[in-house]
Amino acid sequence: MKLESLPQQDTAIIVHAGAARLEGTLTIPPGATSLVMFAHGSGSSRLSPRNRYVAQVLNDGGIATLLFDLLSPEEERIDAMTRELRFDITLLAARLTGAIDWAAIHEATRHLRIGLFGASTGAAAALIAAARRPGLVRAVVSRGGRPDLADHALPLVQAPVLLIVGGDDHAVLQLNEQARRRMRSRARIEIIPGANHLFEEPGTLERAARLASVWFQEKLDSMLENGDVVTR
Repeated sequence: MKLESLPQQDTAIIVHAGAARLEGTLTIPPGATSLVMFAHGSGSSRLSPRNRYVAQVLNDGGIATLLFDLLSPEEERIDAMTRELRFDITLLAARLTGAIDWAAIHEATRHLRIGLFGASTGAAAALIAAARRPGLVRAVVSRGGRPDLADHALPLVQAPVLLIVGGDDHAVLQLNEQARRRMRSRARIEIIPGANHLFEEPGTLERAARLASVWFQEKLDSMLENGDVVTR
């Protein structure tokens, strides 16, 4: 596929993540030089209205996006009954890592610099994948995420990380602060006043999406700098 023939609208695609074949939606705006891959949270999917909204904001900023399910349709059916796979961080991180490797060689995406956007438990998967692929992942954003679940991978992350947390999500805010202190890369916390875990309050998701867009636009076009930056 030549560059000028890349898809400009939402395109259904199958993401090869190791042995798994995962359903996804790829959007590449004209002139895009970077790609943000979404790792959705527990019980969510590529069709999540919140992640689709964030993806649209990134697309409007000229950033390509790939929303895909970390679980196969059969696994989704099992998880709907057991609710176990959505919390299997090891599995989710392995799937995301495989998807990154696929995107790095796929004809439509191999020329794009890669960033990761994780929500809820998907944030932990994104950080582990970033630690495993430091040469490919150049920026990470977590929205209402659980970076603490990345555990031993936190000090190994080299990409700059933005942790977006709702001001009313007190328990998760504390966990994000603890996780940030364990990171050696540039990591920043942005607190959205009045927001809870799902960012359902008026204007809160819009603000989170704008923060993510600015972060990716800045970091995907520059190499990692030294030092940590934290805002309160």
